[in-house]
Amino acid sequence: MPGYRAVLFDLDGTLLDSALDFYWVIDKMLADRKLPAVDRKGFRQHVSDGARSMVCFAFNLPADAPETNLLLEEFLSLYQQHSMVAATLFPELNSMLERLERRAIPWGIVTNKPERFCLSILDKLDLTHRCATLICPEHVKQRKPDPESLLLACEQLACPPSEALYLGDHQRDIEAGRRAGMTTAACLWGYIHANDNPRLWGADLIIEDTRELSALLN
Repeated sequence: MPGYRAVLFDLDGTLLDSALDFYWVIDKMLADRKLPAVDRKGFRQHVSDGARSMVCFAFNLPADAPETNLLLEEFLSLYQQHSMVAATLFPELNSMLERLERRAIPWGIVTNKPERFCLSILDKLDLTHRCATLICPEHVKQRKPDPESLLLACEQLACPPSEALYLGDHQRDIEAGRRAGMTTAACLWGYIHANDNPRLWGADLIIEDTRELSALLN
């Protein structure tokens, strides 16, 4: 594999296929209000934009509407109770993590997802003690696309940013990685908007699927 001393991942849409859990939560909220189920293809494209974006899409509301804030609280509460009902690592990725561990190459997660959700997910996936660093918004002053969280992860791993790889499925991931001085990879299996073109994000690598990533890091 290339000479990376550390490999860092975004979480939702890069390492974790969490969409099924989000479908369950939003469909329950819609059904409780006797509304039709969400359009899954369209909804999936909003997962990497966070909970507010998912709620706005599902209920066709602007981000700053008072009702949006109430629905967001309900969404997060339900997700806290039902995260990891169906979510799982994307195919090939657990075996890839095992290969990194056998080679003593630390891996970690840098995400804009709140820490309380991440800790629960890592615990349920039995990854808590395998993940060398977890950086969430609570740990920094500025979240991605600011590079602060990635620089903190590299500091914790005692790895120069220039020798680390960061993988993500959103333009802000690539921007943050580039600003941190890391090698960046855009992951095309993630939750990417239909009108987005990851090839224009400026990533060092474009990775089509998890098998290609596994081969790259083999």
